[in-house]
Amino acid sequence: MNISDNARVVLEKRYLTRDEHNNVIETVEQLFERVASTVAGADLAYDPKADVKALSAAFYDMMTDLDFLPNSPTLMNAGKPLGQLSACFVLPVEDSMDEIFETIKNAALIHKSGGGTGFAFSRLRQKGATVKSTGGVASGPVSFMKVFNAATEAVKQGGTRRGANMGILRVDHPDILEFIDCKKDNADITNFNISVGLTEAFMEAAAKGEDYDLVDPKTRTVTGRLNARKVYDKIVDAAWRNGEPGIIFLDRLNQFNVVPSQGEIEATNPCGEQPLLPYESCNLGSINLSRFVKSGKKGKEVDFDRLKKTVRLAVHFLDNVIDVNRYPLPVIDQTTKATRKIGLGVMGFADLLLELGIAYGSPESVELAEKVMAFITENGRQMSRELAKVRGAFPLFGESIYKDGEPLRNGTITTIAPTGTLSMLAACSSGVEPVFAFSYIKNVMDNTELVESNAVLKAELSRRGLYSEELMKKVAREGTLQHLDEIPEDMKKVFVCAHDITPDAHVAIQAAFQKYTDNAVSKTINFNHDATREDVDRAYMLAYRSGCKGLTIYRDGSRQFQVLNIGKVNKGEEEAPDCAACEYKQAPHDLKPRPRPEVVHGFTEKVQIGCGNLYITVNFDEKGIVEVFTNTGKAGGCPSQSEATARLVSVSLRSGVDVNTVINQLKGIRCPSTIRQPGLKVTSCPDAIARVIEKVVKLQKNLEKGEDAPLLTPVVSAAAKREVVAGKIRFCPECGKPVEHEGGCVVCRHCGYSKCG
Repeated sequence: MNISDNARVVLEKRYLTRDEHNNVIETVEQLFERVASTVAGADLAYDPKADVKALSAAFYDMMTDLDFLPNSPTLMNAGKPLGQLSACFVLPVEDSMDEIFETIKNAALIHKSGGGTGFAFSRLRQKGATVKSTGGVASGPVSFMKVFNAATEAVKQGGTRRGANMGILRVDHPDILEFIDCKKDNADITNFNISVGLTEAFMEAAAKGEDYDLVDPKTRTVTGRLNARKVYDKIVDAAWRNGEPGIIFLDRLNQFNVVPSQGEIEATNPCGEQPLLPYESCNLGSINLSRFVKSGKKGKEVDFDRLKKTVRLAVHFLDNVIDVNRYPLPVIDQTTKATRKIGLGVMGFADLLLELGIAYGSPESVELAEKVMAFITENGRQMSRELAKVRGAFPLFGESIYKDGEPLRNGTITTIAPTGTLSMLAACSSGVEPVFAFSYIKNVMDNTELVESNAVLKAELSRRGLYSEELMKKVAREGTLQHLDEIPEDMKKVFVCAHDITPDAHVAIQAAFQKYTDNAVSKTINFNHDATREDVDRAYMLAYRSGCKGLTIYRDGSRQFQVLNIGKVNKGEEEAPDCAACEYKQAPHDLKPRPRPEVVHGFTEKVQIGCGNLYITVNFDEKGIVEVFTNTGKAGGCPSQSEATARLVSVSLRSGVDVNTVINQLKGIRCPSTIRQPGLKVTSCPDAIARVIEKVVKLQKNLEKGEDAPLLTPVVSAAAKREVVAGKIRFCPECGKPVEHEGGCVVCRHCGYSKCG
């Protein structure tokens, strides 16, 4: 198997089967055997003599060779009692209280099964509209989005993560201005990505600076007019501010609606790549393009022969998933099988370019993107035609836009999805995104820095005799190769990462893939922090003019908590030195504590005091003690005083006060309520805090000497966890490493954590 050790860790943490006690009872090999055999079994419905064993082996090899991987619900649930294998769902939101809450219930069932949901709130009456049945007034789409969000918050997917949603509102809805700003500070609606549904008429009006109509969704009457350019600028400003909302071109989605007789497409899945009709679902899978490189007469080239075989087998796999899937609702089962949409996409495109020596965003890369995606869609569609000859066309084929051609088994074949966790399992770049960073540094407990580097870069540097750990650390610190004298110019031209690429090039790649993709392309333009509103405006307009179906942007640092924007981030100043290591000098009047790291180590000790139990937590990093927390048991005590002591200790230590000075000041303080206990006598809460701090100081010294120490668990900061709640995630709330933004979601490439919304 080609599965890396890191991928095995992610699989064990998030995918492998567990028993009722949360113990892993499945190996990685057994996972892929389970998925392969379950999906292959669908062949028996069409041919009782089908060689399911051989097909299962082919599916197994395709996945474990990392040529193709299906979406996460398939890996998690195939062959298990839940059996829900689709990633993408769209549910209708109709304008009545009964229907709204029925949809909330259905969404909860989908989230519980591991799927994500998309909603169009455009049918809901605007805020303040009359409700005849009650004589009251409507509260509007945004208020109901908050209800949906709260319901999502209460349901975990497989006990590991929250569900993800997409909320879309038409630009001609009377509440559009409120919608654009509904995630202004990202404190609300944290389980939603949001996108404005733009129309061709609106875009034309915006280009001309003209007014356009706002339409009551209930009566279809005009309720007012707004200047299209001003609304468009408001969308741009909001996206520049924090990446929300994205944009979806509704007319373009419906231009490619496979069965227009069934209604308009109004919504997509959470990352925007899968437009669906109400109650439709779709299962996705991605081909790892980095695996399809061979040596040719002129050097390295794409192995199209092997790619063709994988495309055909992957289409067979995804069509089988539709049949073995256990859908969360009967209506979803019926609607999905009426069109049998599948979404075959790619990952590892950036790695493919590196292998071929082509710069991401160059004319050659755009040409290759079109060539590869046209090849995949053409061969995927041909395989779908062959399946239709044996299994029959999708039931609504006679009403479809393809009705005059050769029957197809599947209404759609291709989709470009973000592949955060899948690309981590496959050890390749995500989706059609550029490489986010070529090198990472991981810190371990003994202050050793471990460098993780892009495999292609490492191989090329080694070939040229340039590779070294120090150079890779420098790459990690710089975030790019472009300013490093040690890197040859010809390499700099090829090894470009996300922030080295112009918005025009980002859009050009997305448009190239979109040209030959049935559904849509999930792509995020990662702007530098200094990008302007005009840069975002240009990207949106380019996406519109070049045939994209939507776009998401993210400006680096635009979702940070401002209280954490200190030092270089906030003022462009050099970071303060570690005061704990400085010689004594008069402290400046504006002395402030160093920032609390995102990940620390430490432990908690229970100490008996005269009025109950006191739980003391001391956390530290390589520079020393970072913080102290206290908590009293149910018996009472003086919680406010002990908490105040802990806070002042934390601030003092992070401000450079010598730890022994703090210990000496607290040690021996007496309280009327004291108690003796085995091995430790404490005279008060401050005394207990001092003694535990003293233990931690000794522990740190042992660690520095390389001596054994108790197993310490990383503690992620409360600030990082609040970022998850507020939707402003910069660091992983599970391992503390920086996260990447893609497709309106965040993903940690270190431990597999992901969150949309």
